[in-house]
Amino acid sequence: MNTNQKILIVVTNGHTMENGELAGIWLTEFSEAYLEFKNKGYEVVVASPKGGKSPVDPNSLTDDVTDEDKEAGKLLEDTTSLAEVHSEDFAGIFVPGGHGTMFDFPEDTNLQRLLTEFSEADKLIAAVCHGPAALVGGKRANGEPIVKGKRITAFTDAEERDTKLDPYMPFLLESKLRELGAEFVAKDNWADHIEVDGKLLTGQNPQSTISLAKRFVQVLNEGK
Repeated sequence: MNTNQKILIVVTNGHTMENGELAGIWLTEFSEAYLEFKNKGYEVVVASPKGGKSPVDPNSLTDDVTDEDKEAGKLLEDTTSLAEVHSEDFAGIFVPGGHGTMFDFPEDTNLQRLLTEFSEADKLIAAVCHGPAALVGGKRANGEPIVKGKRITAFTDAEERDTKLDPYMPFLLESKLRELGAEFVAKDNWADHIEVDGKLLTGQNPQSTISLAKRFVQVLNEGK
């Protein structure tokens, strides 16, 4: 059992978009990762910028959602505030997506602090789908973007246009990450696709969550 090592999962507090729809967390991006970590014996802490509720995007409540996913989702009702989180307590950080992340992650100073600390300590950082919106504000200790020169993926501009929500986003994630110097790798829309560059692990979309969570655990175990 790996209960002596904790994993931090960071989730969005959500946002109401200009079209009136809720931008929240994509449930399975959280639940599938959470269940993978728990089943492998890791302790998990769920935190968000403000603490409290992380609202679930209703569009993510599809027929594929299992009872296990819904049970895990109850943890999203009362999350820890990132202001109370200390990076030294964790072996790695995992960031699920959902459109809400595009609004509250890039400017959150506590999230930026944690990402810098994880990066400088050479600890695992992983993000899936819109979760890499967290990396937009993430910097190394020297001030350079965490993603600069890194081979990564995330929700692509083509996938965003496919959702028809691109006009309501503050930016397009793929384009922004490229602007920051990332070596962005895009596969076909909705392909199960992850990228690993050192201790930075990323997944393209919801379909990539399980693959990313499994690789995250594998790399954690290799580093023990």
